Amino acid sequence: MKRLCAEKINALRKSYPVGTKIVLVYMDDPQAPPPGTEGRVTGVDDMGSLLVSWENGSGLHLLLGVDTWVKVGKE
Repeated sequence: MKRLCAEKINALRKSYPVGTKIVLVYMDDPQAPPPGTEGRVTGVDDMGSLLVSWENGSGLHLLLGVDTWVKVGKE
């Protein structure tokens, strides 16, 4: 995965603050949660991956440009 510049990472952190609710559409991983699984963003790492706590207990990260998800808001 290509490293994102600091500006893009900061923009991701602003767009996906901790607690943002998301729904998985597609994840390119054999251990991926099923599509439709909800999760909460727990952070954005220095590579630009979204750290997520999934409702099924998974902690797999989302990769920008690889995985697909929908932001449903922050509660």
